[in-house]
Amino acid sequence: MISIRVQHLTKRFGAVTALHDLDLAIAPGELFFLLGPSGCGKTTLLRSLAGFYVPEEGTIFFDDEDVTRLAPHKRNTGMMFQSYALWPHMTVAENVAFGLEERRIARPEITRRVAEALESVQMGAYAARRPNELSGGQQQRVALARALVIRPSCLLLDEPLSNLDAKLRLEMRAEIRRVCKEFKLTTVYVTHDQKEALSIADRMAIMDAGRIRQVGTPREVYRRPACKLVANFIGETDFIPGTIVSAAEGRVFVETACGKFEGVPGDPAVVLAAGTKVTLSVRPECWTLSREAPGRNAVRGTIGAAIYLGEVAQYEFLASGHALKILELNPRFDLAAAAGEVFASAQPEDVVVLRD
Repeated sequence: MISIRVQHLTKRFGAVTALHDLDLAIAPGELFFLLGPSGCGKTTLLRSLAGFYVPEEGTIFFDDEDVTRLAPHKRNTGMMFQSYALWPHMTVAENVAFGLEERRIARPEITRRVAEALESVQMGAYAARRPNELSGGQQQRVALARALVIRPSCLLLDEPLSNLDAKLRLEMRAEIRRVCKEFKLTTVYVTHDQKEALSIADRMAIMDAGRIRQVGTPREVYRRPACKLVANFIGETDFIPGTIVSAAEGRVFVETACGKFEGVPGDPAVVLAAGTKVTLSVRPECWTLSREAPGRNAVRGTIGAAIYLGEVAQYEFLASGHALKILELNPRFDLAAAAGEVFASAQPEDVVVLRD
């Protein structure tokens, strides 16, 4: 296991700055995700860690070793590409052995380590097959075994599940986390799939336009987004504009067109003073519907469209010119009895106040 530190990293491609003065620290053995929209810089950062790109400014450390300008093959990283990049003319075993042969490992040791790597990803019985004789999920496991067999200091994954169908992606999420923890690997994983990151990451960084907008655990990023971009990118949310009335001791009171709300700051480092224009973020599943007015954080409105999906019901809630989305888990709200005016409310800890 190694730690990874990035300090003031800047990478340019001609006139385009892909990474802007990035700072990031990844702990030994951590499964760390890079997320963001297309073009945000996450793959550029991953390839900089791998050594495929040399930054114009800044430093990359593996533990205390400066690897910023070290060649890729000297960094001892295992890289898994989106396309898997398997040699079609080689068997599974030959594909996995390729990296060891390049390192001139003795043949008996290669045979032993290839067998161990294939068993670790449950592909030992397929060693003699060629890639075109495997399913997409099996090819993905072979690519993972090839990255593991060199016993890397860290594992770098570039959207490894994007070519799989939904069922296989679910299976491989758990498999990748199991392998990374079993081998005690520091892992950096690039994806645009929010559910993928939320389900298996230890921590994650949300990137946009070459900058890191927020770093935290899946729960922290989902429950306490630091800005509108993060709140909108991770999951669904309802945005309500407003103005701060007062703020003290971690609580913020905001006046909106829908009424007065008590909430919590998304970014504790941002100063929230009375009179400041802000936006409230409330996740759809955090609303509670009722026919009687709750004591606080209540929105008066009517139900528009409603979709019943069994384990969840989805409502369009119309209030003061806003159309809010509400999700009710294990639906029990009686729509027939709620014709006309109803109320939606949220707990203060579920109302996140974001600086505009």
